[in-house]
Amino acid sequence: MNNWNDSIRRGTVSGSLAGVLSALTLGALGKHDSGSAIAPINSVSHWLYGEKAKFQDKASARFTIPGYLTHHISAIFWAVLFERFAGRLLDRKDTVTTLEAAAATTAIACFVDYKLTPHRLQPGFEARLTRTSMVGVYAAIGIGLALGAMLVRRD
Repeated sequence: MNNWNDSIRRGTVSGSLAGVLSALTLGALGKHDSGSAIAPINSVSHWLYGEKAKFQDKASARFTIPGYLTHHISAIFWAVLFERFAGRLLDRKDTVTTLEAAAATTAIACFVDYKLTPHRLQPGFEARLTRTSMVGVYAAIGIGLALGAMLVRRD
């Protein structure tokens, strides 16, 4: 049965996996694009600290912890919606269908993040990454969603 409780439980797993995988991707691509692995995570805290957060290159409790937590909670939010609205498709345990649903969810998340969300609440890591790298981060989120969905449904 696909109810909100199941969606929250499963979404916490798949969202956590998506959050960690995409944070690692943010780090690797941030190091490549801006010379700082932590800068893209710090940038996420701009909703709290303003634009100066986007230019913090070193790990700090002030910028890094809220940046990471915001990113991780966002991944769980999207994963819960993914589980709630695609759960019946995911219950089929078909890898291709799961990947398609995860890709669709990630595309919707990206659209919402950058077209419907006010600037202050957008992810912020776009200030430190190239557009190609941003695609890589959203791909990591999608892969994390799919892997998490398959993990919680294994026999």
